[in-house]
Amino acid sequence: QVQLVESGGGLVQAGDSLRLSCAASGRALSSYAMGWFRQAAGKEREFVAVISRSGGSPYYADSVKGRFTISRDNAKNTVYLQMNSLKPEDTAIYYCAAARAYYTSYSLYDYWGQGTQVTVSS
Repeated sequence: QVQLVESGGGLVQAGDSLRLSCAASGRALSSYAMGWFRQAAGKEREFVAVISRSGGSPYYADSVKGRFTISRDNAKNTVYLQMNSLKPEDTAIYYCAAARAYYTSYSLYDYWGQGTQVTVSS
């Protein structure tokens, strides 16, 4: 098993940047592909980005492509989401998740963090 804890959320203005972190404990993070998802109030959870176990092959939702960057440091057991040029529509709770394989569907992820709130004001 792996336990995940997100941090780095907050209240920012449109155009600002934030970097989210997801720290893992328990089993080594290198055993898992890692994804970021988000859920806005009243909406379903949606895919944001995924990265392979080794840190290659990052893949993004169209809505964040070119603005967000997913990365990982397996030595630190941490995954990151760098978010630039934030927009009000990026406002959501952001979750990191771990899966045995490289997925974009949230239903295929095994472990989840508790989430961190990101609020972008206009």
